[in-house]
Amino acid sequence: MYTYRTEILPVSTKFFSDKADQKDISILDDLLNQRTSEGWELVTYDYMATSMQIKGAFVVTFRKERNQ
Repeated sequence: MYTYRTEILPVSTKFFSDKADQKDISILDDLLNQRTSEGWELVTYDYMATSMQIKGAFVVTFRKERNQ
């Protein structure tokens, strides 16, 4: 059995494109490295752009085995 943890990681404000940039990727890498060092395993992630294409976010889900 697993315990799941989902986080929303906001990204920088976008004015001309809703795409993630290198700064956003670095922030995501930092989160992934931090959580894996805590024993969490990445399950899935997705980039969510907003309808106004000004600010988006990564939705990241991790899992960790429960201690029985």
